[in-house]
Amino acid sequence: MRKLFATAAVAAALALSAPPQAVLAATPPDMLVVAQNIDDIVSLDPAQAYEFTSGEIVTNLYDRLVQYDAEDTETLVGGVAEDWTVSEDGRTITFTLRDGVTFHSGNPLRPEDVVFSFSRVVELNKAPAFILTQLGWTPENVRDMVRVAGPNQVAVSFEGDFSPAFVLNVLAARPGSIVDEKTVMANERDGDLGNAWLNANSAGTGPFRLRAYRPNELLTMDANPDYFKGAPAMRTVAIRHVAEPATQRLLLEAGDADLARNLTPDQIAGLEGRDGIRIETYPQAAVHFLSFNQKTEALTPPAVWEAARHLVDYEGMANSFLRGQMQVHQAFWPKGFPGALTGTPYAYDPEKARRILAEAGVETPIRVTLDVIGSPPFTDIAQALQASFAGAGINFEIVPGTGSQVITKYRARNHEAMLLYWGPDFMDPHSNAKAFAYNADNSDASYQSTTTWRNAWAVPDEMNAMTMAALAEKDEEKRRETYLELQRRVQASSPIVVMFQAVSQGAMRDGVEGFVNGTTSDFVFYRLVTKE
Repeated sequence: MRKLFATAAVAAALALSAPPQAVLAATPPDMLVVAQNIDDIVSLDPAQAYEFTSGEIVTNLYDRLVQYDAEDTETLVGGVAEDWTVSEDGRTITFTLRDGVTFHSGNPLRPEDVVFSFSRVVELNKAPAFILTQLGWTPENVRDMVRVAGPNQVAVSFEGDFSPAFVLNVLAARPGSIVDEKTVMANERDGDLGNAWLNANSAGTGPFRLRAYRPNELLTMDANPDYFKGAPAMRTVAIRHVAEPATQRLLLEAGDADLARNLTPDQIAGLEGRDGIRIETYPQAAVHFLSFNQKTEALTPPAVWEAARHLVDYEGMANSFLRGQMQVHQAFWPKGFPGALTGTPYAYDPEKARRILAEAGVETPIRVTLDVIGSPPFTDIAQALQASFAGAGINFEIVPGTGSQVITKYRARNHEAMLLYWGPDFMDPHSNAKAFAYNADNSDASYQSTTTWRNAWAVPDEMNAMTMAALAEKDEEKRRETYLELQRRVQASSPIVVMFQAVSQGAMRDGVEGFVNGTTSDFVFYRLVTKE
């Protein structure tokens, strides 16, 4: 016999760990029950967390100096910092911390916690550390670059010709989360700076605190009643690991889950119109593109690039086999991020494509290999492109492979045409602009992790200069307009044809409101959720 617990919330959380076939009680009004596959979690330490689900959890447990918040995921606002000023030389940002902010332990937030948090990321040097170290921080200098500047102030300096807006976006990324130095160091083991302890505990200021995490079973978070933006309405968020989408659907239909996160398009279609259940669609950060390696002579004429933009049946694919998985998007910066170019000027027009090729004197047929990850929806897209491009005399030979095989070939520039996707590492347009609009050294010896270099596209000098100027531009409106212009130029004439942006769909009970699922896993928020 199981022990009986005094509170309904604890009993409900235990019920969540029962087998799927068990009879579960209706979810309590102050508890959000989420059915989700969470087996990708490796770490919940913000200095190490680099998986999708980990990012979601970290966002709800921690705050950053500045952040994109639940109310508006496209506007950077103060997190635990109340305001900030930039030095005259543009190389130091001084933050003033909010009064009265406390960690889950009850310890007050101090400037020393910020210094510790940033230096800890650099010193541990786990997967996401590169996001902060690009500011010129090293284990040797980070405590000089990030320092206490007053009783409630911290100064953050950086090396490099960076716009302050770029630096703020870096600090708003996941490894910029602020942790409680006293609590973390009290749980340090063998010099790990509390890393092992933070994999199963939290030490943040966020709207929730971690109550329990049992890998591949259950993760529960309790509301922080002292959160500086107000306590969440949900006293508990319980995320039950449910690997099978079909089981997630059954739990939702039975009322044993409030939200199902990993349903397939077929299951979503089966739930549409079902009483008591609502379907929501959310843009995601990955953009999907077709690219042409400029080492392949037949693919170098700009007329081929232009014609290709009219040979993609964007709407035909998006409204059929890609429905619920992708939406038409034709710029390198994703919709839902500030500064995205959202217009879609190109449509399927094979007659126009043939005219463009003929007027430029391009000889057809052109025979091209097309490398693609050998699983849906990538193979489905490749077959659709094969059919539509053939109408203008561009004949694709589809070469499927595993993800690692395709990406390894791409990195070696051994492909001809490539069907792949790209996502930003953090919320600043330079993250993608450098990948799609910059390549100052196209030599084989200068490997670059960019789409431009991998497709051997020698980006025009003017565009290279624009990209680096935008990175350093201090006027935020001028910087935004430069990135919009870069998107327009790549969209109009480049060997990279951006076609789609990924979307995700979730299903929830009708009474659930306020769930925010932004373009990245860092923008999944439970703080505003209410239930009727």
